[in-house]
Amino acid sequence: LELKRMSVAREQRGRGVARALAQQVLALARARGHRTVELSTSVVQEPAQRLYEGLGFRRYKAVSPSLLARLLRFQILHYRCELPPPS
Repeated sequence: LELKRMSVAREQRGRGVARALAQQVLALARARGHRTVELSTSVVQEPAQRLYEGLGFRRYKAVSPSLLARLLRFQILHYRCELPPPS
């Protein structure tokens, strides 16, 4: 399962909304028999990286999408969370 474009309104950030949404995605994926959830974020999205890593996601790839991005050291980070089978 791929989690795409999760965003929380600026005025709602810091209240646990993103964590709750991501936890629901993980629970739904597990309940439906998915073994992994994958997502990507950018290197500048440090709060998102901390959130995902705190939920058990592990970075497995970093890609610079262009020559300019490589020169600027901009990367897209790819994460994966392995899910236990449903009980």
